Amino acid sequence: MTTLALFDLDHTLLPIDSDYEWGRYLVRRGVVDTASFEARNAIFFRQYQDGTLDPVEYLEFALGTLAGFSREERDALHGDFMRDVITPALLPQARALVRRHQDAGDLTAIVTATNRFVTAPIARAFGIDHLLAAEPELTVSGEMTGRLLGVPTSGHGKVVHTRDWLADMNKTLDGFERSYFYSDSHNDLPLMSIVTHPVATNPNTPLTAHATAHGWPILKLFND
Repeated sequence: MTTLALFDLDHTLLPIDSDYEWGRYLVRRGVVDTASFEARNAIFFRQYQDGTLDPVEYLEFALGTLAGFSREERDALHGDFMRDVITPALLPQARALVRRHQDAGDLTAIVTATNRFVTAPIARAFGIDHLLAAEPELTVSGEMTGRLLGVPTSGHGKVVHTRDWLADMNKTLDGFERSYFYSDSHNDLPLMSIVTHPVATNPNTPLTAHATAHGWPILKLFND
């Protein structure tokens, strides 16, 4: 296995932000206080777009919300969320991109700043076995405490998690002949800058400018 293919998730493989949409889904289902939750969720989303988001503050807001439900309640809500929101957003062009790497025998993984609870079923829907995501702290009984475990998987944190994951398999990034990272956001420049084949995928304006200046390929999977 000489090629590594890493994928961001939101606005890269999905034409939506799964974390933001999960929050909106909770509001629509009436299981959180609508006014306060929606206002905070929108502020955090704008901060992410602007590159000013404090990832720990946001993740502990999101994980704190999840901790308010039992595991059975969370799983039931997420099953409905997958059916109503995520499945319609699993578009064939994104599936084909992943499958092309898998058919070539490449090692594939999703590396996302969104937490594992929200993203693990989405990774399975794409048929990707490896997921690097923000980890919620769990009690011995498997319930969420509302706190983040370890380093956020955002910015340079994606580099940290990727290197640690590869090390667990006795691999290094430099050990691959080719390494790809597909992302839409300038927030992912730390990891994009150390792979051999960064691909600006549905890129935002800052990433488009950076990719153009550095001669990186630009891939448009969606028309959003």
